[in-house]
Amino acid sequence: MLIGLAMFGAAALATERPDAAGPVDRLDQFRELARSRASGEPVDADASPDAYREMYALLDEEIVESLSTGGLYASAGFLQDRLDTFGEAWGAAAVDVVRVDRLVVGAFQMSDAPGVNSVRVYGRLGGEAALLRTLSRDGRPTVYPWAPTPTGAAQFIAAWEGPATGRGIRALRLDLVRQRGDDVGVVWSTSDVFPDGLKARTYSVRRDEIRVRYEPAYRGRTPGCEGQTEAEDVFRAAPESGTVVRRAGRQLNAWHRELRATVAQLFDALASGDESSLAKLVPDVQIRRRLPPTLRPEAACDAADGTAHPVTVSVAATAEHTPWALTFQRGGARWRLAAAGPVLE
Repeated sequence: MLIGLAMFGAAALATERPDAAGPVDRLDQFRELARSRASGEPVDADASPDAYREMYALLDEEIVESLSTGGLYASAGFLQDRLDTFGEAWGAAAVDVVRVDRLVVGAFQMSDAPGVNSVRVYGRLGGEAALLRTLSRDGRPTVYPWAPTPTGAAQFIAAWEGPATGRGIRALRLDLVRQRGDDVGVVWSTSDVFPDGLKARTYSVRRDEIRVRYEPAYRGRTPGCEGQTEAEDVFRAAPESGTVVRRAGRQLNAWHRELRATVAQLFDALASGDESSLAKLVPDVQIRRRLPPTLRPEAACDAADGTAHPVTVSVAATAEHTPWALTFQRGGARWRLAAAGPVLE
């Protein structure tokens, strides 16, 4: 039944609207752009965002015309069906449309090229249907409806996901976007909370809550290694401030961050000749005497004893191009250096 309605609606859109030839011509133009891309003319996977301007103009016209017509044509389901047709013509494109109160928000994934994908917001401008705002970031966009403000302003979360690593970690940015009269704008972003970037394993967005499991930055973290500290934070809507409040949650493998804080203190003490700090970090005087001041950390994965809460961990280091192994042991909440020496000794 729904398929029949969609087919009827598509036929009606092409024949009953005042500019009946418009949709057909627009789709034909879009197909021509797709053929140009496939043949290597002027649009390709590495093209600049400007090369996609004509393509986006056609999509904007399609959506604005449907919203102006109203009724069935302005429904999210009908718009999704129409845009799926355009996406099929493009090939690798993915377009998702979401209704957020009186706004229509589209997430457009057209290419892996930087700055090409966008989130586009449509609504009423001076009583007429119009494109209100575009947001362009790196990554794959997804839109999630968010609870309105106490005054009723529409809001949504725009998520931007980078490609996943082999360990399932990806760059992530979340923007809270709010309607402000005839305009919309970003009022909160994870880029403010994580200025050095957010590397997430998983995340979820509900109506007024975000959960993110991510890799916190700390000294000694080595990209690509398992068993390092991860954090899970909760972000909730804060009606009193009108934005989002961060609630620190649990940490996984918190021992690694604690270990690496001790390791960093050891290297700092060696470099500065701080004997007092060294004595606290390395209780055995014989081991302390063996440590060269040129000892430096090596970018390698730490070798833990295999338990969920390790008590012995080997850390790689170098001294004048000679590899060293440093064995740390945990006693209570403190890590101390228990053994050290060149690997080939």
